[in-house]
Amino acid sequence: MIRTLYQRWMQQWEYRLTTRDTNRVVRPLDYGLEWTRGWPMSDSSEAGTAGAPERVLGELNRRILADSPCFFSYETRPDYRLEPCGAGHYLRFTSAVASPFPGNNVVHARWFPARGTRAMVVLPQWNADPESHNGLCRILQRLGVACLRLSMPYHDLRRPPETERSDYAVSSNLARTIDAARQAVIDTRCCLDWLEARGYRQLGVLGTSLGSCYAFIASAHDSRLQVNIFNHASTYFADVVWTGQSTRHIRAGMENAITLEQLRPLWHAISPMSYFDRFAALRKRSLIIYATYDLSFLPVFSRQVVAEFQRRGLDYKAAILPCGHYTTGETPYKYLDAWHITRFARSAF
Repeated sequence: MIRTLYQRWMQQWEYRLTTRDTNRVVRPLDYGLEWTRGWPMSDSSEAGTAGAPERVLGELNRRILADSPCFFSYETRPDYRLEPCGAGHYLRFTSAVASPFPGNNVVHARWFPARGTRAMVVLPQWNADPESHNGLCRILQRLGVACLRLSMPYHDLRRPPETERSDYAVSSNLARTIDAARQAVIDTRCCLDWLEARGYRQLGVLGTSLGSCYAFIASAHDSRLQVNIFNHASTYFADVVWTGQSTRHIRAGMENAITLEQLRPLWHAISPMSYFDRFAALRKRSLIIYATYDLSFLPVFSRQVVAEFQRRGLDYKAAILPCGHYTTGETPYKYLDAWHITRFARSAF
């Protein structure tokens, strides 16, 4: 009885938090093939194909999975610069992935230095504001782990002025969503280059929600990421968008034109499940955190991720929070979440 009442109370709280925003925009399905022109395995003639965009994007996903190291490859830009900002510093550099939005093409990463050789790249949640995760970075900093808190593509300082939310990172424009994920992964790996150049040798990544997806893909393609914290984890990108409370407006714009079964392979290139073989081939330590009453990353998907780690005999720990996705950021659950993260980070390097 008490458990049922708690579940009902938690889900009502979660629902209120996911519906308080009034600026979610419903947009129709767009395959966005023009966004594929800069991809390594894309034929420019395909981007202009008038017919069968689903077939074209599906074929591009198959090519990406066949040679994903090429898709997530890059040339390091030489314009790293550490600039003061308020009481701290930002690492800024030109993204190796060019988008049509100049502001999005400048990478911003808040720098939390620490002595020693341990450092993490921190990727916050979807629609995170510039202050999100800074407190957590300060705790890790005091524990001797330096942090680069990355502003992800189309977020906070990188958000195009015509948008009120980070809609261009995840939307019903399928290829643009893939392109944003590719940019986030490559930006993360470029941050690792900078950390290595400063003498940090023990490297990790902490990703929350959407950041967790990006973090997993980056780690699967970069052996330097030895310590991994996936704060809310899921399987297939399409399943999260289709079933999640926080992405209901995206589904609303697509569901009259496409089914989940059609959508899933069109986003295989940005789904963690697609890269488990690569991830498992590298020596890593991982923490997987998920929430019992999550309405955005359904617990059934998180449990499937944990089961995959277990099936493959990987080095991991799992932590289950007695809350939901949005309520993880509320008192007292944010402190419990931070405790799991910092405890693992302290011991995993």
